[in-house]
Amino acid sequence: MTAMECDEVMLTVRITTAELTLLRRLALGHRSDVSEVVTDALLDILPTVLDPVGAHRLVARSARPAPCALTVWLPAAPADLLLPAGVRIAQLTGVRPASSCAVLGAALRLWLAQDPRRLAAGLGVMHEVRPVALAAG
Repeated sequence: MTAMECDEVMLTVRITTAELTLLRRLALGHRSDVSEVVTDALLDILPTVLDPVGAHRLVARSARPAPCALTVWLPAAPADLLLPAGVRIAQLTGVRPASSCAVLGAALRLWLAQDPRRLAAGLGVMHEVRPVALAAG
């Protein structure tokens, strides 16, 4: 690997405090780090946001204020999906996401808006491990 090659990409997303808390609880419950959960979230939600209804939901989610900046590391392959996803979202909605970070942040926020038990169960299936029970919020 040369100095210019990289197998992970650093991205910063904006999420709410409640979303950050849930994300950390999910990571802890699956004995993984936040970046791994964000990668899993992207792979889980991406097919949903590439249809017209999902794309409009993503754009609506991205319009909501999010005060917390979170820096994550994504493997290069999933990170490479963000640019074409942004193009597809723009085609479907007429709204072009500002950056790959904006696509990831909105997709993550849309994913985190689901039932936390469903998210934990989905992560368990993705990793074939039994999640640690999430403490009530």
